Amino acid sequence: MGSEDVLKSASTLASYNVLLQVMFRVLTFLLNAFTLRFVSKELIGVVNVRLMLLYSTLVFLSREAFRRACLSGEGAGRNWRQVINLLWLIFPVGCVWGVVLVCVWWWLLQAPDPESIPHYVPAVGLFCLAALTELLAEPLWVLAHAHMFIRLKVIAESLAMIAKCLVTVVMVVSAPQWGLYIFSAAQCVYAGFLLFCYALYFVRFLGSEEAEKKLFPVSHIKDLLPSRVDHEPLLNWKLTTLTWSFFKQSFLKQILTEGERYVMTFFNVLNFGDQGVYDIINNLGSMVARFIFLPIEESFYVFFAKVLERGRDVRHQKQEEVYMAAEVLECLLKLVVLIGLIITVFGYAYSHLALDIYGGELLSSGAGPALLRCYSCYVLLLAINGVTECFVFAAMSKEEVDRYNLVMLGLSASFLLLSYWLTWMLGGVGFILANCCNMALRITHSIVYIHRYFLQSECTPLWGLRPHSAVFIALGVSSILTTCSESMFCCDGGWLLRLVHVAVGAVCLLGVVITVFLTETKLVQFVRTQLLPKYSKKLKLTMSHQGEEEEVKRPEVKAEDLIGARDNLASGTEVKSKTFEVMQECERAGKVAPSIFSKARSGSETAFNKPSKKK
Repeated sequence: MGSEDVLKSASTLASYNVLLQVMFRVLTFLLNAFTLRFVSKELIGVVNVRLMLLYSTLVFLSREAFRRACLSGEGAGRNWRQVINLLWLIFPVGCVWGVVLVCVWWWLLQAPDPESIPHYVPAVGLFCLAALTELLAEPLWVLAHAHMFIRLKVIAESLAMIAKCLVTVVMVVSAPQWGLYIFSAAQCVYAGFLLFCYALYFVRFLGSEEAEKKLFPVSHIKDLLPSRVDHEPLLNWKLTTLTWSFFKQSFLKQILTEGERYVMTFFNVLNFGDQGVYDIINNLGSMVARFIFLPIEESFYVFFAKVLERGRDVRHQKQEEVYMAAEVLECLLKLVVLIGLIITVFGYAYSHLALDIYGGELLSSGAGPALLRCYSCYVLLLAINGVTECFVFAAMSKEEVDRYNLVMLGLSASFLLLSYWLTWMLGGVGFILANCCNMALRITHSIVYIHRYFLQSECTPLWGLRPHSAVFIALGVSSILTTCSESMFCCDGGWLLRLVHVAVGAVCLLGVVITVFLTETKLVQFVRTQLLPKYSKKLKLTMSHQGEEEEVKRPEVKAEDLIGARDNLASGTEVKSKTFEVMQECERAGKVAPSIFSKARSGSETAFNKPSKKK
């Protein structure tokens, strides 16, 4: 497979991954909204925090290092037999981790009340079994991923997720008393569908004409099992040591990624009900960041990386490109700041109503509204940090990136300590405040770097952090009106009064948008010319390429058709060519027409190539 084909396949895979993530988030969102009507928040907390933490920890620690090593340059090497042998070590490694983690989850962690949340012990075993089932599909997953089987990944994960949702909904409605058995069975169905889809595909694919055409390194089903080849070692030692190196990194990455859940699980700073509410609020808030801010960050990181020369001073770069990068950075900062401020202002007044619609009194009666209000403020910091770090990582040198990774490690460790302390004092709000402190420190580092980066130029992109004063006034008035509207209309609980509250918010939001359009003309022009036409340009470019291909693929014309067309050309009609009329007038005047078909030529009819004089 050539590099262009790899790039095209990787781009397609990335697009499908984004669609899958969106689909999974939407399905999880709808599934949580449905199950909250039938189960308790304590049950949601045990499932979404404790049991899913067991599942993700077991799967991640067992396979992540093998994936990264076997999909790297060494892993995609010539001897796939050794790679498959190494991949089959994932399952025994998973069994070892499963025994360790199940013992921890059974005996070291505080078990929930068996009367309110029954079947905890068998649920832990079933979640471990589901994780081991998914690990059985890992050799097939790596083979499919290395050879860009995009359709297989999309179909398998989609069917597995849909099956999980269907099982959950049916069992929650028909037998809600089963408790943790419902979610354990749904997780087992998810893992089983993944394994079944991959196994069925390779059973049909291996030995087919398509496999031979693609030169697939495996030809029979038995070749997918571990085996030894004569005069070759069982494992590639270099690849094995690379896997061990990745394992040490993945262990730290897992702790930092799931830090909040580990703190909640091992230190008991929140009860199971608060854990469930916090997990739901966290999922709701992260959807905004993933759907709005993450695409902006990923797209413009590529832009900054291409326009700016990494690690070079501003004075030694093309000034027009530096000015362009500064203008884009200023507009992006202003855009995400405005979106974050709007979410903060309206999120404060509409958190109670949103949670009541989404989860009923289960979410709106307790600490849920306070958590969502704090998370609305956290979204503003997420927005600013995404754009500033997007620029910083594109402009930093390799040495600066390595130093910043150490800074990130220190910040992550301090976040874990701060989250434990704040949560112990303030409950679930403490987690969000710890996130805010961590994000504020990262933003400060990025702002200092950007200020120093443009210090020797006339560019001031950090002015994008300061919207127009009229926008601040509009947001302040909207905050007052919506807060008063919530206290007057929303607390009563009547749907008519709630509609009035929503109408007040809609009018205020319209006023803020109009104010932005009237005052932030530069930003509006940037959004109109750069962000909105992005996908339409891609569509037009694709259509133009298709048109060119269609023009190239003309139907074949035979020689006899050309002769017949020549004989029938203008037959029976009067010639009306302007050249023919000029030639007729020249003949009547007794002159030679200035044509390349004339027999008598003086050589002066064309100015491009005059004939040389004869010797």
